[in-house]
Amino acid sequence: MNLCLFDLDHTLLPLDSDHEFGEFIIRRGLVDASAYRATNDGFYQQYCEGTLVLADYIRFTTSVWRQMDAKAQEALQQGFMEEVIYPSMKPQALELVEQHRHQGDLIAIVTATNEFVTRPIADAFNVDDLLAVELVRDTEGRVTGEIAGIPSFREGKIARVEQWLAGQGRQLGDFDRVSFYSDSPNDLPLLERASDPVATNPSPALESVARERGWRILKLFE
Repeated sequence: MNLCLFDLDHTLLPLDSDHEFGEFIIRRGLVDASAYRATNDGFYQQYCEGTLVLADYIRFTTSVWRQMDAKAQEALQQGFMEEVIYPSMKPQALELVEQHRHQGDLIAIVTATNEFVTRPIADAFNVDDLLAVELVRDTEGRVTGEIAGIPSFREGKIARVEQWLAGQGRQLGDFDRVSFYSDSPNDLPLLERASDPVATNPSPALESVARERGWRILKLFE
């Protein structure tokens, strides 16, 4: 068995689900549009520049829906999937996941986007193992806005993958091939640990690194 790991945003999806979820909340009229968009765009720019403080962003991005009851939260997730995600899922991305599944690979999505946004997306890709940013819940099960454990962001993606594998009695060195598909230089730590790093729809910065190091480059959405 080989291991195949996928980043999500701009890798399997031609968009950033975190940022788009903010735009979706705006369209639903749940926030002041101009103020929320300015803050959301600012955090996204920080992510692109590699300066994002993830804990600050998680407090912001969960601030609206975490006040809702479970039924309203589920309706928000479903609305986001139907309006934004399902129309954006491309056959070539679904086929790539299925190709690795057909090969018998162990598959996981490893994303810095939180579990509330990404669990339904992983389900849509038929991927059970999702390593997303996990959220602290209080004694009544309500999300607090804090991050639980190690966030799956930058070097944290390595730690989360190692924890996940350890739970199965495995480690990275057990696999003949470890593939990791990502678009972002934020994922360089895990790309460097993979035996098969694939710069997928790469940003200019990641594409430059990939060409320099002779990594595979996959333009999935062209």
